[in-house]
Amino acid sequence: MSISGQSQRAIIRLQSDGSRKELADQLVVEEPLEIRLDGVSIAVVMRTPGDDIALALGFLFSEGVLKHPDQVLSVEHCQDVTEDAQGNIVQVRAAGADQQAAEHARRQVYASSSCGLCGKTTLDAVRLLAPPLEPCPTLRASVLSSLPAQLRANQSLFESTGGLHAAGLFTYEGDVRLVREDIGRHNACDKVIGSYVMREEWPLSGHVLALSGRASFEMMQKAAMAGIGVVAAVSAPSSLAVDFARELGMTLVGFVRDNSMNVYTGSVT
Repeated sequence: MSISGQSQRAIIRLQSDGSRKELADQLVVEEPLEIRLDGVSIAVVMRTPGDDIALALGFLFSEGVLKHPDQVLSVEHCQDVTEDAQGNIVQVRAAGADQQAAEHARRQVYASSSCGLCGKTTLDAVRLLAPPLEPCPTLRASVLSSLPAQLRANQSLFESTGGLHAAGLFTYEGDVRLVREDIGRHNACDKVIGSYVMREEWPLSGHVLALSGRASFEMMQKAAMAGIGVVAAVSAPSSLAVDFARELGMTLVGFVRDNSMNVYTGSVT
């Protein structure tokens, strides 16, 4: 049974007193989503079903394939497919898509994480795609330290499954704008970005992107492509993420926990 991103499975729990207990466990659903652009498959991502349209748009915008909401002509789930594939393919029709960026996105998604690209090559390529960012103001540490708890408070699926990441968009004052969950960190971020593409609120400057996990280079890339200049992560950043943030003048804080944090770039007081 699958309800709102959850699926129930029968399990046996081994307890500390040596006893065994049969019960039903709630698991997060994971299924593939194929993203097509003008009839051509761009990516297949493993995601938690829900907000698929936003996820597809967020992916295309964060990869630089599309740059303005006006380029989107239509977006919908494909219906003329097999029964098994229904609900798992999103077709985007667009005008003026960047075909070079589309090909790059296709190669990156189908390559493994150890594809051999050196850090400098990747950094240079994405820096050229990213739009200029507004200068980041000095942020209050008290505001940033409040974000993880707000993320968690908006994770309804996490409460019942314990198996999801979250990404959230906040104002500089710490007010929550939108939180999305997914089994994949990148997908959660793309769902946030795509939701604002659908609202035609673009770019997302003047906001903080909060992450429930680590801040990888890809997450920093997605933030920059959306015009977001501040990223706050519960866990650690990678070295390339820090280099990228410095190159673009972004603010990056990590290990945001229990009223403490590491400031890697930017100004926090």
